Amino acid sequence: MLETSARLLRLLSLLQTPREWTGTELAERLSVSTRTVRNDVERLRTLGYPVHGTRGAVGGYRLGAGAALPPLLLDDEEAVAVAVGLRTAAGGSVAGIEETSLRALAKLEQVLPHRLRRRVNALHTHTVRVPHDAPAPTVDAETLGTISAACRDRERLRFDYVRHDGVADRRDVEPYRLVNWGRRWYLVAFDPQRDDWRTFRVDRITPRTPAGPRFPARELPEDVVDRVRHGVSSAAWRHRARVLVHAPAEVVTERINPAVGTVEPVDAHSCLLHTGADRLETVAVWLGLLDADFTVQDPPELADLLRTLAERYLRAGA
Repeated sequence: MLETSARLLRLLSLLQTPREWTGTELAERLSVSTRTVRNDVERLRTLGYPVHGTRGAVGGYRLGAGAALPPLLLDDEEAVAVAVGLRTAAGGSVAGIEETSLRALAKLEQVLPHRLRRRVNALHTHTVRVPHDAPAPTVDAETLGTISAACRDRERLRFDYVRHDGVADRRDVEPYRLVNWGRRWYLVAFDPQRDDWRTFRVDRITPRTPAGPRFPARELPEDVVDRVRHGVSSAAWRHRARVLVHAPAEVVTERINPAVGTVEPVDAHSCLLHTGADRLETVAVWLGLLDADFTVQDPPELADLLRTLAERYLRAGA
């Protein structure tokens, strides 16, 4: 009986991988006959596991979704990865899942073998998390669920929105994708009223019910991540700058973070960098990291600051 139970657990573990197994493959993995595999599959079905089977030369077995969550069998590396992910989620940017993540983590750690529990605890105990420069906004888990469902079902999304300037607005859009950038979440959607694509911060969204009518699928004319980068990198800048960099556009693009700004080719040897930040001093730092000559076109205050910094650097080296 013990041998059979161990074999059933091994079979269940194999079936939980996202693929379809032939009876011959399972028999080879378990070192048994195909008849034993068929009998073990029937035992799993009797226990309530929805094992689907197809006949024919290309037929096989796979585990389907059931009415209840079956026991999840993880190997050592998967168990550690899940534990680390749950602990990270407990301190993440999605509100409402912290307690749930900790409960799931407590259940997992309770059944981890001693050697794995030591690995997870060591990682947690000897890891220091550096706080972010500024408190990041949190998003509501239910809001994320509502938006993702509207994206999946292609249903118009109605919501109240607080713009960057604090003005409340109401939108009715065709949701396309959610994008997670660092600790912030963004919705990329098509706005029929403005006949254009828009990017919204999810923490400023309050969905309204019911959902709107279904809409035909649209194709975003650019990569969705690039859309968010271009759309939000300058949204909160207090200072904007336009700088002529005396280097090819592809070289400058490789040297800056996409969140810093956008690069516009001028010719084979120069490009325009459109950038900005809350402080002009930050822009000056970014320009210094380009390792290329440049000319500030706008604003004049940035050019004045660079002259002041240049004099300070010269005095420091005297």
